[in-house]
Amino acid sequence: MVAAPEASHLGQGAGSGETVLRASGVGRAFRGLQALADYELDLQRGEVLGVIGPNGAGKTTLFNVITGFLPPTSGRIEFRGKDITGMAPDRVAKLGIARTFQNIRLFSRMTVLDNVKTAQQLHARAGFWETVASAPGFLRKERQLEERAMAHLAELGLAGFHAVFASALPYGFQRKLEIARALATEPQVLLLDEPAAGMNAQETTELTDFIRAIHHRFGLTVVVVEHDMSLIMRLCERIQVLNYGRTIAAGTPAAIRANPKVIEAYLGTDETEVGSRDAGDGRREAGDEPRAVEEISHDAIA
Repeated sequence: MVAAPEASHLGQGAGSGETVLRASGVGRAFRGLQALADYELDLQRGEVLGVIGPNGAGKTTLFNVITGFLPPTSGRIEFRGKDITGMAPDRVAKLGIARTFQNIRLFSRMTVLDNVKTAQQLHARAGFWETVASAPGFLRKERQLEERAMAHLAELGLAGFHAVFASALPYGFQRKLEIARALATEPQVLLLDEPAAGMNAQETTELTDFIRAIHHRFGLTVVVVEHDMSLIMRLCERIQVLNYGRTIAAGTPAAIRANPKVIEAYLGTDETEVGSRDAGDGRREAGDEPRAVEEISHDAIA
């Protein structure tokens, strides 16, 4: 299982100074509605960046534009100096950008092992005829693929679930499997869209440690979109805040916590409390604002 490093090791100069992902003037409009406008990003290798903002701020649109699920209507996106603006999602993934989704999108009727094997196929090569004929070379590649997938699951502490259907996993492990599947594509940049959605406080703490551990172990650059401020403040060394599609603030967790524009975006000018839709067991749905967000104005998040 991945061992979580000490929290103090993360966020202290983790970026290398090398820009791996750059966005310049990126925008996306939907029939006149500007969901994302003039977005700028210089993401450094090894960095953990948090992207926060109220519902409808443009956070998921940002991920969709970067990964090719939506073409931008303006601007340019570069990955390691290569223009990927409007590139198809499979090509973006093959270059080294993987993502998860706000709502879990596992292959629910496939086993944990097969979910990971499917992702590993991105870099596998097998000819049409050798596949159809189940030739010895194809069978050898299949065995190697399964061995790599099992090793991957063991590394992430999921090997014990390898034969379990994805739909039968506990919720927290489904989230981990989605991250494991993204990692199986061998990314350099990992985009996590609300990974703590639906989790209670204990599950969120465990997930935070899990993300921190894979960041270090795999040498990843990570971007996290999340409403849960406890996760963002513990995990990220730099935070961007979006509101109505525009970046209204960027900086360290301490600077963001005290920024008046951020407080206003979340709480309104009179700092009225954001209504929470938490369930009785402490879980929340994707896109919901947890109560922790109100703490951003009170320096209560360590």
